[in-house]
Amino acid sequence: MCIGLDVDLNKIPQHLLNEEDPIFAFNKAIIDATHHLCVAYKPNTAFYEAYGLKGWKSLEKTINYLNETHPEIFTIADAKRGDIGNTSSMYAKAFFEDLVFDSVTVAPYMGKDSIEPFLAFENKHTIMLALTSNEGAFDFQTKMVDGKQLYKKVLETSKTWKNSENLMYVVGATKAEYFADIRSIVPDSFLLVPGIGAQGGNLEDVCKYGLNKNVGLLINSSRGIIYASNNNDFAQAAAIKAKELQEQMEAILNE
Repeated sequence: MCIGLDVDLNKIPQHLLNEEDPIFAFNKAIIDATHHLCVAYKPNTAFYEAYGLKGWKSLEKTINYLNETHPEIFTIADAKRGDIGNTSSMYAKAFFEDLVFDSVTVAPYMGKDSIEPFLAFENKHTIMLALTSNEGAFDFQTKMVDGKQLYKKVLETSKTWKNSENLMYVVGATKAEYFADIRSIVPDSFLLVPGIGAQGGNLEDVCKYGLNKNVGLLINSSRGIIYASNNNDFAQAAAIKAKELQEQMEAILNE
């Protein structure tokens, strides 16, 4: 399980707004209450960038806290970067070296030279958008190109890139019926799966078609966990929701 730390000051408990750093105070409480139930945390960087320098500082404090107190936890910068080569190198440096994330999400639209700079970093993972859960995904991702859906061509092409063994892929949970085809192309890769819970994704369907011999799925839940309550018990409520999802996942694995 991966927990998304998408912090909106309009949704967090109001008493936290009296803290010096409300975003970090919220994240720290969520982490303290849930770290034993998950293997990863995924801050969506837009929710921090929106607050300017203060938000970026909150992100830095959050990742530092995770790295210091729970170094076994896998960290994902959900930034969806991807630009020409030298710009991608700077993005990769920012997230892998400065903020010391374990991984970052990227968009493949600009092709090989926009992704390989991320893949060049040792012991880091690059999580490429493959098939997303939003309505607009059908605008391009499933269009036929030379007799094959575009997302399949993207997956196949990505396997030819240098250091492609460092790739993971984002596949939205609301596209569960596509998982079998995706697994036929990338049978051994880990898939980051957002969309369980608030977005309507079905855990059983995702696991039915997406599990591999190494599990191979990193199931993300954000709003369904972190906003389980906006009262003083918010962290405990988040832990209860996280435990519910963790138990569902455990039951599926035991089967």
